[in-house]
Amino acid sequence: MLVYFVYLLSYLYIYMKSRFDIDLLEDATETLRAIAHPIRIAIIDLLSKEEQLSVTQIHEALDIEQAIASHHLRILKGKKVVRVSREGKNSFYSLADGAYFSIIKTLLDKI
Repeated sequence: MLVYFVYLLSYLYIYMKSRFDIDLLEDATETLRAIAHPIRIAIIDLLSKEEQLSVTQIHEALDIEQAIASHHLRILKGKKVVRVSREGKNSFYSLADGAYFSIIKTLLDKI
């Protein structure tokens, strides 16, 4: 009986640890913090509608300074929300995963 109890406890520990992995939860929290800014939400919205956009296209579409657009794109890139590809001197940004737009759409639909 004791062996069964120890087995059950170890199974529960492994299950709970994999289900509530602290590192995974902290990373998810940091990613959500990176998304949770009006300009970054607008950037994600723009990128969901276009396959890729340059910094110039983003700053013009949002009517913000290029340095501000670059700053927010750097944050999103750091959390792997967006990808960057280079063509000559130009950098083009795209969503790393459409799920990021789904998160925003779900939140905005509830407001």
